[in-house]
Amino acid sequence: MTLPPHVRFLAIAAALTGLASLAPVGVPAVAQEAAPAPEKRASAPSLPRTPDERDTVLSELYERLAASDDETGAKSVAESIERVWLHSGSPTVDLLFGRAMQAVAEKAYDKALGFLDHVVEQAPDFTEGWSRRAFVQFQLGNVRPAIGDLRRAIALDPSHFKALDGLAQVLRDIGEKRAALQVMRRLAEVHPYWEGTEQAIEELAREVEGQGI
Repeated sequence: MTLPPHVRFLAIAAALTGLASLAPVGVPAVAQEAAPAPEKRASAPSLPRTPDERDTVLSELYERLAASDDETGAKSVAESIERVWLHSGSPTVDLLFGRAMQAVAEKAYDKALGFLDHVVEQAPDFTEGWSRRAFVQFQLGNVRPAIGDLRRAIALDPSHFKALDGLAQVLRDIGEKRAALQVMRRLAEVHPYWEGTEQAIEELAREVEGQGI
């Protein structure tokens, strides 16, 4: 059974925030799942020390993700990417971000929004600050601001597959299906094994064509 778009978006974002809240402050969270076979697993990258290093590391990992031969390999690369996402490079920003994720875990969304406002002010190039603030905005019923934050995250990192998925789901949920289809197709290029992408593209294509657009 396919979950409603807004439910799926919330489930993805909730899983993200839950993992981050369990990590020590300043230490990126990593998905706590069974490790795939060693021969399939991507080597964990060293955390970048500068924005240029961060861009280089992510670019290489995204290339490997797009070229993954199977779901297991893609999952391993994606975990390495998420580790880099969560590394802001600033102890102050990491502290604020960690507090925001703790507030999210407690469902204190107004408090979380305050911390994340400071995160994006102090580190406007930290993609994850915008991505996580989008989730909080959505929880508070601020759909348009959530879309704006997701678009900002994608502008900073066009291959951020979780921001792409979140944006596509929200756009679909509010009836902007043509835009949702475009975003979902981009997601398929970035992460060929992202769950539900193929089905969503097929459904959206039928819906868009059925409307005579």
